[in-house]
Amino acid sequence: MEILLSNASDKPIYEQIMAQLKRQIASGELHEGQALPSIRALARDLGISVITTKRAYQELERDGFIETVTGKGCFVARRNSALWREETLRQVEEQLRSAAESARAGGIAFEEYLELAQMVWEE
Repeated sequence: MEILLSNASDKPIYEQIMAQLKRQIASGELHEGQALPSIRALARDLGISVITTKRAYQELERDGFIETVTGKGCFVARRNSALWREETLRQVEEQLRSAAESARAGGIAFEEYLELAQMVWEE
């Protein structure tokens, strides 16, 4: 499990951790039932506060991506189809928003943007 943090990012550290773990879970890199590093171990490895790591794990658990078993640790939760679809849609929307902003800034017409999106889809 690899997590890269950026101090230059506009996202808080706990959100960066959450986004990367969600991405790894959604892609199958982290699979159902797989143990995650303890809060303390992850904080130590990343060189951040235990509180920051704890918040990321709490949010991931609240969103249904991980489960905490008292005395055993945190594990990737059983896959919930609706939850994964919603997360995938959120990620695609975020990427489309960024692409649309780049297209507008570059003077690309909406029709060209759609044509490009269709070409990418069909590849």
